[in-house]
Amino acid sequence: MTSPSGDRAPRVSVVIPAFQNGAYIGETIRSVLAQTFTDFELIVADHSSTDDTLAVIESFDDPRITVLHTDAGGGAKRNWDRVSRAARGELIKLLPGDDTIFPNCLAEQVAAFDAHPSAVLVASRRTLTDARGETIAAARGLGGLSGLVPGRDAARATVTAGSNIFGEPGCVLVRRDVLEKVGWWDDTQPFLIDEATYVRVALHGDVVALPEPLASFRINAGQWSVRLARQQARQAADFHRGLRESDPTLVSANDVRIGDFKALVTSFLRRGVYLLYRKRLRTP
Repeated sequence: MTSPSGDRAPRVSVVIPAFQNGAYIGETIRSVLAQTFTDFELIVADHSSTDDTLAVIESFDDPRITVLHTDAGGGAKRNWDRVSRAARGELIKLLPGDDTIFPNCLAEQVAAFDAHPSAVLVASRRTLTDARGETIAAARGLGGLSGLVPGRDAARATVTAGSNIFGEPGCVLVRRDVLEKVGWWDDTQPFLIDEATYVRVALHGDVVALPEPLASFRINAGQWSVRLARQQARQAADFHRGLRESDPTLVSANDVRIGDFKALVTSFLRRGVYLLYRKRLRTP
């Protein structure tokens, strides 16, 4: 595959939609540049941040990095779509501007694609960290999935789990052509922009679940209010119902009831974790 300019496209595009990530974006970028797998490009799009996010991004002098700018407004989808559309690689990993990936992340996930040509998405477990990068919980995610799984089974599993078993975007590598085919990032329910998109991608093939943690997710101190917990549960229920309405053979009415209940419980358990660790979750 070649770009319009005639240059060979990289195998992987890591794309970072940055916004107000000045405290962490440097660490995020360094985690990408430290990959043992080297056939990648890194595209960073700053969404009109008012802190020093852009200055930190531009401090890196590496030919693999492309810096884009996104005008304010449009929510996460605007910047996620912009940076993803710019990707030239066959495979895309979207990495939030305050998370990191482990040095072997791309190598392990690309190898999984090579071993399973039917795969459209590869996901791994992840480590949850506080604001300083200290571990709160290790090896979380995937909801019991392991190895090659039919995409429809993975979609049903995330519904009945009532949570995003694929994990945050840093845990996931997807085929660019399928992401484009499903219309890029789906923010119909904004809290589920990653989960909803990964389900739509998964329905086009198989999923590979890797049990090894390959990424870290930094828990945000602003995510633990009762109001947000209720909104998250409500949006999860809307998502479940939408899947059922679009394809009654994918998830049953009982699957939806189970998923709705677990989503409500999970949202408040999540709030409990945020309350327990709230001092550790504040940006230093």
